[in-house]
Amino acid sequence: MENEESVKDWFHLDVHPWVFFTSVGLITLFVTLTLLFGAHVDDFFTSVQTVISKYAGWFFVWTVNIILVYVVSLLLGRFSGIRLGGAEAVPEFTTLSWFSMLFSAGMGIGLLFYGVAEPMFHFIASPLAEPGTVEAARIGMDLTFLHWGLHPWAIYALVGLSLAFFSYNKGLPLSIRSVFYPIFGEKIYGPIGNVIDIMATVATLFGVATSLGLGVQQVNAGLNHLFGIPQSINVQVLLICGITAIATWSVVRGISSGIKLLSQINVYLAGGLMLFVLLLGPTLFIMKALMENIGFYLQNLPQLATWNETYEATDWQQAWTIFYWGWWISWSPFVGMFIARVSYGRTIGEFIKGVLFIPTFITFIWITVFGNSAINIEMFGAGDIGKAVQENVPVAIFKLLEHFPLQSLTSMLAIVVVITFFVTSSDSGSLVIDIITAGGNPDPPMIQRIFWAVTEGVVAAVLLFGGGLVALQTAAISTGLPFSVILLGMCFALHKGLAEYKEGQSFDLSVKDVKTRKFKTKPTDKLPTFGRRRFW
Repeated sequence: MENEESVKDWFHLDVHPWVFFTSVGLITLFVTLTLLFGAHVDDFFTSVQTVISKYAGWFFVWTVNIILVYVVSLLLGRFSGIRLGGAEAVPEFTTLSWFSMLFSAGMGIGLLFYGVAEPMFHFIASPLAEPGTVEAARIGMDLTFLHWGLHPWAIYALVGLSLAFFSYNKGLPLSIRSVFYPIFGEKIYGPIGNVIDIMATVATLFGVATSLGLGVQQVNAGLNHLFGIPQSINVQVLLICGITAIATWSVVRGISSGIKLLSQINVYLAGGLMLFVLLLGPTLFIMKALMENIGFYLQNLPQLATWNETYEATDWQQAWTIFYWGWWISWSPFVGMFIARVSYGRTIGEFIKGVLFIPTFITFIWITVFGNSAINIEMFGAGDIGKAVQENVPVAIFKLLEHFPLQSLTSMLAIVVVITFFVTSSDSGSLVIDIITAGGNPDPPMIQRIFWAVTEGVVAAVLLFGGGLVALQTAAISTGLPFSVILLGMCFALHKGLAEYKEGQSFDLSVKDVKTRKFKTKPTDKLPTFGRRRFW
């Protein structure tokens, strides 16, 4: 204990030594090796992605389906009336602010990157239908809905609900290890808990870095489209530096005036862009397609959600479905913890409805507006978007906007939206990683959040140097695979904890227990039970 305190005082940090320094060491090792062996890293990333997707893809598919079924069962079961924080808890944020923050953190950059590109890509290169046909258009939208629909939000809901329940209702620190108290008991305070939090930290950082890498590629594509600025790694690294600086400003501003403000700006700007495309595009086609897309998705969900390419003997899923499942899983500590942080006072039923269904429906609207507009142009119009997507995925949304009035203005708006989503993702990610590495402290020192915001930008830049999109995809699935085991254990632990809470049992710790288990007590002013204790 004295050594840990001296470490804290020496570096003026408020960290969990094992989690913080081990995570930093692993990340530094990765960055160093990637820079030293840059000439061979691209082939290495490609090989890793192929091996994991080929031999563990089925496990990703099982994991995400189990999580979705479990989360829906919580909504329909006897625990839905439990309020996060206790019966008298009152939500900290308004419903609109809540939706804005969780949606910006959960999907943001990805929807802008793939909202046009993925439906179009599946339309012109369908794995299940003849490319370019009406059936390919339907299946293309259905596959996109599968990747962006209920499954990712169920993953986020599981992690967010688990963290919120054990922190708000049980008084445990806001850390991934806390969820496993019903399984491991006091062992979560030792090496087992450290390993869980280290895995969560590394998964979160690489998941966020993947999104930042995608986002900066799209910003570069937009600037190239508008001003002829070349698309290159050097330009993208400069963009990462500039946008990370903005994210650092947002970090300093804090949640209420930083993340909350930018999240609301995101929603308004993105909503305005979507409304523009809806009203000036093929409006009737889009409105009819929305209902048909949702119906087709619900009708075919069991089949597509469990499809493993077993009889086709193909590898299409490796670059799409398996990448998405790994990406969402690696993002889940980040998005889940951030959702938990802003969801105090919600009932479990309200939480699941808000996290699972509302964002999914909004996502479906977005994909339909942009994806079906592109498909409509490709099928009945100029038909130049598909070729552009095959040559350069990040430019997809800008090629779509070429077919609308005010293309320069709307393209610039799209770039601004990507940047604001970039900033909120970086800001939210640095907050979450800092909370984990600070032993569950919900309000760690500002310098640590700045450190993690900068680190995310550095890792994103290194991944771009080390292989571009392939490196980003590999980082997502590589960190997502071990963490998927954590998520399956989380289902069991949460159910056990909820059952004990419902039956009036408790494993809350006394003051004496807090001292013997090396917690630190730090009450907060706003939240009655949130983050009262921290590990170490």
